Amino acid sequence: MTSEFELIARHFTPAVPGSRAGVVLGVGDDCALLIPHPGSRLAVSVDTSVAAVHFPAAAPAEAIGHRALAVSLSDLAAMGAESRWCLMALAMANVDDTWLADFARGFHGLCASTGTTLVGGDVTRGELSIGVTVMGEVPEGQALTRGGSRPGDLLAVTGALGGGAGGLALWQQGERDPEHPLLVRYLRPQPRLDAGQALRGLASAAIDISDGLLADLGHVLAASGVGARIDVDALPLAEGLLEALGPDRARQAALGGGDDYELLVSLPADAMAEAARRLAGLGLALTPIGAVTAEPGLTGVADTALHGWQHFGADAKGGAS
Repeated sequence: MTSEFELIARHFTPAVPGSRAGVVLGVGDDCALLIPHPGSRLAVSVDTSVAAVHFPAAAPAEAIGHRALAVSLSDLAAMGAESRWCLMALAMANVDDTWLADFARGFHGLCASTGTTLVGGDVTRGELSIGVTVMGEVPEGQALTRGGSRPGDLLAVTGALGGGAGGLALWQQGERDPEHPLLVRYLRPQPRLDAGQALRGLASAAIDISDGLLADLGHVLAASGVGARIDVDALPLAEGLLEALGPDRARQAALGGGDDYELLVSLPADAMAEAARRLAGLGLALTPIGAVTAEPGLTGVADTALHGWQHFGADAKGGAS
């Protein structure tokens, strides 16, 4: 019988480049010992991904590994933080070495492309779930938060919306082409770390769009004590979304579907051109979709019942299997 220690050694003990990664002691001891950069503040977030709730249990293992890390890194992106380290706790019903190798390849691949070092974690028996804690750094005084939005600011989103919900809908309809653009958006989201860092000093507030545009905008408005006006016709839609879902469902996916992991930002009107220029240098669009108002509430959206993903809501997306 393979022990959890053998599994960790085989699949989850990356070669750590010593002090260049800020790691004094990594995987294999009771704790990791890390070295933050001087003058930085530590940004920490944790997410749990559960099979048949957050991702299809039958999805490719490599995509599951990538996605589990990506959704956590997206929180660092929203804070304008640079990713440094992560911890990963994996529960699975049975040991399948081929599945684990594919899972680890997806996880380590995203670690490598984002400069993230896996420094510890846990493997145990249970229903398939992955808990990932990410740790990043942001220079003192430069973190983006939800609470800085001000009346007169513009609201803008990176990339395109609705792809996560569109990909889930296609998966549930039997689509399995791993290169379909909507399945790529759903199963292999890209955390906007570079964009978040580029927007430091320009954005007044930011959040990642994980639960749906309206739900996540609501968090910003509540934290900032403001309202907003949205131009639904300005929403940038993911490639293939209109063809897959039709106009009405595509709009609903963009407003309330979730799983997009783009950034929603508030920024002064005179900062919009520079912000768009910086993101264009990263090959990423920044699209204005509305404005912040002094009056509480949301205008421009008729169906405010599109409240987004709620873990314990009556419409929780448990049908992802």
